[in-house]
Parts: sequence; structure tokens; C-alpha cells
Amino acid sequence: MTRVRTIELRSVSLPLVRPFRTSFGMSTSKACLLARVETDSAVGWGECVADVEPGFSEEWNDGALMMMREILAPALFRAGEVRATQLDLAFGFVRGNRMAKATLIDAVLDAELRARDESLASFLGADKNRVRCGISLGITEGTEQLLEQVQEHLDQGYRRIKLKIEPGTDVERVASVRAAHPDIALSVDANAAYTLEDLPVFEALDGFGLLMIEQPLHHEDLVRHAELQSRLATDLCLDESIRSADDAIAAIEIGACRVVNIKQGRVGGVLEARRVHDVCRAADVPVWCGGMLETGVGRATNLALAAMPGFTLPGDTSASSRYFQEDLTEPFEMAPDGTMAVPARPGIGVDPLPERLKACTTRVELLRP
Repeated sequence: MTRVRTIELRSVSLPLVRPFRTSFGMSTSKACLLARVETDSAVGWGECVADVEPGFSEEWNDGALMMMREILAPALFRAGEVRATQLDLAFGFVRGNRMAKATLIDAVLDAELRARDESLASFLGADKNRVRCGISLGITEGTEQLLEQVQEHLDQGYRRIKLKIEPGTDVERVASVRAAHPDIALSVDANAAYTLEDLPVFEALDGFGLLMIEQPLHHEDLVRHAELQSRLATDLCLDESIRSADDAIAAIEIGACRVVNIKQGRVGGVLEARRVHDVCRAADVPVWCGGMLETGVGRATNLALAAMPGFTLPGDTSASSRYFQEDLTEPFEMAPDGTMAVPARPGIGVDPLPERLKACTTRVELLRP
């Protein structure tokens, strides 16, 4: 059991190495929230995966900050001596707001594990000390630029290439990449930009031997995903649609997907992510670890998750240098064989570098009981 003494909520901003464009917008920097919790025996860190605006999900940074400050932090203080595994109950009166909840749950769990000298990977039941890395490439201005980026990252050793797509920027570019690289593990991610009226697009994509088509339709529409999956040989993967283990059960039971992308921050933290993993593994549905351009704090958390036995596909666990000239922590580096080491130190295994953290901080709020 542990008692939280203080919660520090910190807004940070890091410029990206290159702009990252998806079907719902363009990012030139990573602005996020970090939570630092101090307990009676340790300090723990959590990273919120919300963005500046509610594009990927209904949560956004300012809203998550208010939710943590006004609602969740007081509930955590009122809970007194608790375990991280009990925080679902402590936060149960709040509907949704999974990204905000995940930030505090992950931070408390990190402090707990540090206090007992146990790594997050060990706690989650990881069976790997290195994980295979994939890369997610944003929508580029032209096909030639995309082909250059694909080659650049294949040369670096990435095991899977994922292309962001949107209507009008899809079949021709995928065809060009596949023609240039007939044998690579290649997938696409639509971020819910299409409808069933775009069936000809998916039928065309079905001919390129893709590893998966990720989140093609609206995030709340499992029924039409099931209809689309029934018409395609390529596996559909759900991302935004999977917000909990219950969502995963429903999607699998109606045939809405054959692969699941687990983003721990999206589902409410690593504890719920473990439950999603367990549901999928029991149903023999492969999972992989998605990314949200995380800093080293979130990247360390993702690596521990991706080391679990059900994670059989390369995830979006790219090297720090893919996104940042300088990360908040010591940089994560990918080996030439396309794998990355899972942190083995207690908790998430990393800490923000004090001077780097200070330089990137735009706001700090300290909360006490």
C-alpha cells in the first residue's frame, strides 16, 4: 500500500525532427502532460497521451490537466493508502477520461514498483528483453518524398513500415512503396478517415499483401468494421475503437478485426492494457504496441508493455531520434537488427533529465492533499 503525498502536473513541449501529418492534422511539436507523484517511499512518472486538440480522441491537454487537478487528484488523495490496482475503483465515479486516468495510474504504479525494486516489464509478465521496432510514417507532400523516407528507415533496420493514409492519398502511394519493396512488412493506418462507400479503395489495397489495414472507419462503428472485414482478405486492425478490454471482446466476437493495436494511454493505463492483451491472447488475436509520439517517459512504458508474450507484431516503438533531437530522458536507441532493449531498472526504468525537463517545461502545478 502507498500514500500519495504530492502530485506535480507538468506541461512540456518538444519540437519534432520533422512534421508529422495524419488524416486528422499536422504536428510540428510534441506538447504533453507529465505527472510526477511522490509517495511515502518513492517517486513515479506518468505521461498523458492526449494532444493539444481533441482530434485523435475526445481528450486534450488542457482538459486532461483540469480533470487531473480538479477531479482525479483529489480522489487519489482521498483514497489514502492504496495500490495502483485499486485506482480503477477510486476513479470509477468518473466516466471516460481514460488518458487522464492513465497518467496518474501509471505514475502511482511506477512509484510502487520503484519502492519494491521491480521493473514494470517484470510486473507485467514480459517474456522478452528486446522488442522488434516498427515505424509510422506521416502523409508526405509527394510519393518521391515518401519513398525516400521508407528507404531511410529500412536502412536503419526497422522491421515494419506503416503508412498514414487519407482519401486521395492512398492506393497510388501504397502501390509505389510495394513496387519498390515487394517483400517488406507493410501496413496502412487511416485513423478513421473512410466510410464503407470507399470500399473500392480497400479492395485495391487488398491486393498489396499488407500486414494490416488499421482503423479504416469511424471509431465507434464496430458493425461496419465487421462488414468491411468480411469483404477483405487483409486483416483489419482496430486502434481508436479499442478503449478497454470490453471493447476488445466485442470487436473480436463480431469479427470487426483480426488484430488489435494496444495504446496503454488510450485504454486507461498499463493495467487495463494488460487486460486487453489477455483478452486478445485468449482469443488468439495478435496485438502490437501503438505509439503517440511519446517522450522517453511514455516510450519506456510502451517498451515494457510490448515485451509481453501476446505482442507478436513489431510496434510503433521507434528510436527517440525518430521524433526528437533531444528527448526528455536518455535517448532510446534501436540496434542495427531493428530491436530495442526493454528497460530493466525498477519501475519504468528511466527518469527525465533535470536540465532537459526544465528547458522543455511550459507550466507546473503542484498539488497536495
